[in-house]
Amino acid sequence: MKLKTIQRGCSFLAILLLSALLTACGSNGGSDGGGSGTLSVALTDSAAEDYQAVYITVDRVQVHRSSQDNATSGWVTVAEPGTTYNLLDLVNGLFAQLGEGPLDSGSYGQLRLVLGNTADTSLNIFDQTHPYANYIIDMDGNAHKLKVPSGTQSGLKVINGFTINTDQTTDLLLDFDVTRSVVVAGTSGQYLLKPVIKILKETSYSNVYGTVSEANSNPLVPVPAAFVSAQTIAATAAPENQVVIEAGTLSTDSGDYALFLAPGTYDLVAAANGYQPVCQPVTLPQAGSTATVDLALQPVATATGSISGVVNIANPLTDADQHVTIAVRQSLNCGGTVTIVTVKTLQVANGGAYQVDLPAGSYQLVASTPNRTTLTVAVTVLSGADSGDTDFAF
Repeated sequence: MKLKTIQRGCSFLAILLLSALLTACGSNGGSDGGGSGTLSVALTDSAAEDYQAVYITVDRVQVHRSSQDNATSGWVTVAEPGTTYNLLDLVNGLFAQLGEGPLDSGSYGQLRLVLGNTADTSLNIFDQTHPYANYIIDMDGNAHKLKVPSGTQSGLKVINGFTINTDQTTDLLLDFDVTRSVVVAGTSGQYLLKPVIKILKETSYSNVYGTVSEANSNPLVPVPAAFVSAQTIAATAAPENQVVIEAGTLSTDSGDYALFLAPGTYDLVAAANGYQPVCQPVTLPQAGSTATVDLALQPVATATGSISGVVNIANPLTDADQHVTIAVRQSLNCGGTVTIVTVKTLQVANGGAYQVDLPAGSYQLVASTPNRTTLTVAVTVLSGADSGDTDFAF
């Protein structure tokens, strides 16, 4: 069996150690292109609560130096892991080392992951051989192959600049956002992988960590699998961009969570099945700073309800696999200020159906897709009932 290099801390301080590593590496030395340095690349995930596992097979990691020439000949391979990773293993400070390699000193404008067509020889969460190279396992235990547009040919591109300094190692951590990357099957019957990947690098990031527990419990009762996200508000932006999830993760069985974040102020939101969501502000004043924020969730007093519907895009303009993003938002008290937050995000392919279970209350659904007008609908969820079909037609 091929060994995956998943790094694990002895405690929840693992994320602090990685933050220190990102701060220490690649921050000094020249970058005039007169020498060479080393690029080290690792993979982590922002997690998703809708799947038991999300597997991708990474064959190669490549970088491109010229920002003006995107020709294939301009790509340089720095690592060839040839490994199948479960992205949902890589949360809360855990990461997999993809590899490292030498590069000429200077500035680089792009990085890409080239996905493979053949899985490695490791076993999945059910101790079975991988049925596909890239696939998800849903909550019922069924495996669904992921269609990866261009991922096994031109690769999954991340346009984000970084610098290789002479005689220095530059460490990059690729944060793979599964929630926004996996698209539920539509009329094609295929699950799609449309990756959203962010690069965490050098001295840019701080972190916040803590626990999620039941409110008023003594001793504390941990809440596992709570989706904890750091959000920002852009009130003047288009409706689909007014609430931005900057990072997210799932709490562990013991209720722990940890997030990498750029310095700034965020609304920290926790949501879990059977609980009312909660919001608390947090400020990270500078790179390398840390904050501890414990979150207490109130159990839902009555039965949850649901919202469901289908999405349709007439004459898709972008590509055959165009999909719709549905953000489920709610107004919450966040440190004494009522603010709108996103409690759930869905990615639904054209012609696909969706359903989301929620505590009773008032919500706003914001549905968007490229080249179409964003649709916003107010929905009231009743205890123990479906709110009725909330369809979106573009």
